[in-house]
Amino acid sequence: MKKLRLLVLTLLSFVFVGLLSAQVSAANGFDHSRWDSLLKQHVLPLNGGQASQVDYQGFADDKSQLKSYLASLSEVSSAEFDAWPKDEQLAFLINAYNAWTVALILTKWPDLDSIKDLGGFFSSPWSKSFIPLLGEPRSLDDIEHTMIRGSDRYQDLRIHFAVNCASIGCPALRNEAYTGKRLDTQLDEQTRLFLEDRSRNRIYKGNLELSSIFKWYRKDFEKGWQGYSSLEQFLVDHAADLTLNPEEIQKLKDKDMTISFLDYDWALNKTL
Repeated sequence: MKKLRLLVLTLLSFVFVGLLSAQVSAANGFDHSRWDSLLKQHVLPLNGGQASQVDYQGFADDKSQLKSYLASLSEVSSAEFDAWPKDEQLAFLINAYNAWTVALILTKWPDLDSIKDLGGFFSSPWSKSFIPLLGEPRSLDDIEHTMIRGSDRYQDLRIHFAVNCASIGCPALRNEAYTGKRLDTQLDEQTRLFLEDRSRNRIYKGNLELSSIFKWYRKDFEKGWQGYSSLEQFLVDHAADLTLNPEEIQKLKDKDMTISFLDYDWALNKTL
């Protein structure tokens, strides 16, 4: 009887420790320190962070560290992921997208000039299912368009200024990892920096010229996410970042401002 009681107590202690561990994991989210270290070493911010250049050779030299980080992402189960707060989930997915994009570039580095060189006649590099994540093979499109944008779980416009497609036209690859605790501040800063970049967003001859990101994802700015029902409303709220004057702001409010979209630069965002 004593042995049975001891066995039961031992089993209960294991269950308690397991539950406690799960609670701690859910509270703390995921440790992105390895990715953070790689970004700090191999991403060069330009113009105060408005753009960045990536040292892909540096990433190639540290490929074992990158692989280790990616492997740790793949070890996370759907149940574990779902137990995290939404900010932790979103930081995880943004980091996963950016890290696997770097890994994809390295599959052909240095013999490529654009991420588009990794696509085929009938396929794009973003549709390749090469990412083992949350128990399934995923593509970059799956992460961005299904898990982040399509899930309706996050409803955050600012992700468009955080995910990086390894191209000059993309928002800067931030030289630090996203974390749940700082995500709101980080996304706010990425949005501001992107809008302040006059090579991507500017007033020209009285018209507003924007990055093609706003053309491709305009619907995301019209579905009520973060209270925005139109692209113009979002732009008015960020008028200071765009350095718009009162007359230009009023035109946007009246939807009387001509908006056009700049050509996208798909050249690789590599260090020169």
